[in-house]
Amino acid sequence: MSDKKHYKLTVNGQAVDVLAEPRELLIYTLREQLNITGPHIGCETSHCGACTVTIDGKSVKSCTMFVAQADGKDVTTVEGLGNPDELHPLQEAFREHHGLQCGYCTPGMITRAAKLLEENSNPTEEEIRFGIAGNICRCTGYQNIVKSIKAAAAEMNAAKEAAQ
Repeated sequence: MSDKKHYKLTVNGQAVDVLAEPRELLIYTLREQLNITGPHIGCETSHCGACTVTIDGKSVKSCTMFVAQADGKDVTTVEGLGNPDELHPLQEAFREHHGLQCGYCTPGMITRAAKLLEENSNPTEEEIRFGIAGNICRCTGYQNIVKSIKAAAAEMNAAKEAAQ
């Protein structure tokens, strides 16, 4: 007998219905059932941030959240920020300013940075470093990540000004 239940989520703007055990971690539902592979499984203890997604406007480590807890919620992954034809300014900035090396932490880092820039559209270097502190990069030393976030903030602010 299965203990699976139906859960309704909105993932990257699409309503989805998943069948899962309540104790299944959201990261596994995203990757294995929905084939959304941007969020990565890193530490499974919420320390590294490779699995960071945005849920109802808050940054969340999806490796420590049950799918049952996400029922009825709006989930955004790195795939929901842009698309291959039109990258999000953060995705473009990470590409342009070499904000990644191996790329493993990048989806979670970009997802967290998007939320950071939503909360503070013109952060200082110190505010960026504090804002991404829950996301670990083992390769870059963070210099180009910070540079990428600063560049994306400038681009987003310029676009906002031009629209006014």
